[in-house]
Amino acid sequence: MGSSYMTDPIVFLIDTLFSLYILAVLLRFLLQWCGGDFYNPISQFLVKITHPPLKILRRFVPSIGKIDTSSLVLMLSLQMLADASILLLLNGSMINIGALAITSITQLISLLINVLVFAVFARALLSWMNPGAFNAAASILSTLTEPLLDVCRKIIPGLGGIDLSPLAALLLLQLAKMVILPPLHELAGLIG
Repeated sequence: MGSSYMTDPIVFLIDTLFSLYILAVLLRFLLQWCGGDFYNPISQFLVKITHPPLKILRRFVPSIGKIDTSSLVLMLSLQMLADASILLLLNGSMINIGALAITSITQLISLLINVLVFAVFARALLSWMNPGAFNAAASILSTLTEPLLDVCRKIIPGLGGIDLSPLAALLLLQLAKMVILPPLHELAGLIG
């Protein structure tokens, strides 16, 4: 029973709780940016749990057009706080703020790409199983994925009623993950 006996559960709790809240803020940001239906029950849930800190931040951080910068600041702050807490628990040493910021930005970009991959995949599955049916989750998935799928539909024309835009979107997202994230990891390693 080494020091990891107690630190592993604490790290797990910190990582899980922060990650779930950051995901909620990210989904709210994306729905707001895409013009989502805020009368949707899922949207209402996201608004209620993210409103208190965003209400405070909006006093100091104004939006830029359709971009809710207070949500971005909240996500980055929470990710940095979670990463710093975990590093302090595991290492107990000083933290390089620059490396921590780049690592946190990398994790947020990775989360964004993963959310979009999941949303495109889930929307494609729903379209095969129950096309045309409406429910709250399908509406959210449609709102999140439609901008990306529209770009892919312009590149790949319809082929006899088969929409290949979800496949193209998944390929583009995976390619973005392979191109964007490794240089950021390397930069964080150089700074740290």
